[in-house]
Amino acid sequence: MRGWIIAGAVAAAGGFAVASWWGVRRLKAQHSRSAVAEPAAPPPSGPQQVAVVVNPVKEHAHETRLLIEAACRGAGWPDPLVFQTTKQDPGHTAARQALEAGADVVIPCGGDGTVRVVAEALAGTDTALGLVPLGTGNLLARNLDLDVAHISQCVYTAIFGRQRRIDTATMTLTAPDGGTSEHTFLVIAGVGMDAEILNDTSENLKRAVGWMAYTEAGIRHMPGQRRRRVEISLDNGDFQSRRVRSVLFANCAKLPGGVDFIPDAYIDDGVLNVAIMSPRSLIGWIAMYVKIMFQHKRQLPVMQFYGARKVSIRVPEPIETQVDGDVVGPATRVDVEVHPASLLVRVA
Repeated sequence: MRGWIIAGAVAAAGGFAVASWWGVRRLKAQHSRSAVAEPAAPPPSGPQQVAVVVNPVKEHAHETRLLIEAACRGAGWPDPLVFQTTKQDPGHTAARQALEAGADVVIPCGGDGTVRVVAEALAGTDTALGLVPLGTGNLLARNLDLDVAHISQCVYTAIFGRQRRIDTATMTLTAPDGGTSEHTFLVIAGVGMDAEILNDTSENLKRAVGWMAYTEAGIRHMPGQRRRRVEISLDNGDFQSRRVRSVLFANCAKLPGGVDFIPDAYIDDGVLNVAIMSPRSLIGWIAMYVKIMFQHKRQLPVMQFYGARKVSIRVPEPIETQVDGDVVGPATRVDVEVHPASLLVRVA
């Protein structure tokens, strides 16, 4: 049975990729736009201190480190500072040590989780974030129009590229036991079905087929899942009750496969784009798919978009949450806020 599910997932992912390719190019003149709206500035002149935060278990991690070391030597700069993440510490300590050492740019070499942890430490500082994506989704790199398939080009951009400021956002969770935790995200966070899919995606399948592995878990979660009652407040307004499958908070919204999930979500506009999804049947899912793929501006009853700087959600029962593809646990209340122009990044 599971074999049929996997086969169906792969077929669906293939169809999704083809439709994505065709739809994005057909409507390129209508919705293609840079994730960053303002021109970038040159980096500081002269030698720079580069710091690298590398996830050693990622494929190409050692190769990437050698490329960065060679680039610094070629420029006549100091040797890069190299810090490794561990299973217990995904980069918090490494990012702090890089800042304390006076790094001009910190380059996370890993997946979206490593990028998010390093960005959390750099937000609000004048130290730039460089990107060498080695993960499955590589969400921020895609939204900054980096070529995620070419490590050497990403290394060059991370070290010598221009730089600009982008927004970050934080999600504060209230756990069922009353404890709170805060998580920075750069692309998309969410509550509900999207977090459940991420939590249920096979790691073996991810290693085998990359981001398409999420499709298999998505197919298993689509039927039979009930909508959840939530209360939502935008920009400190009154709470309104809704029944939803997922609520997403987008700082920017370019996804793997070339899909622009929310064309109006810019990474530097100081606004979160909130997507409330509440399909009840297969027809609802198909309507959402068509809207996303072909960028219809009209609101659907099953998928509505709002813009806000702050969002609060209350639920009577704990609901799963995720930030930039990392599941961060169940919560009974979620508070999300955007922080405009808080992170300096290197771009091509």
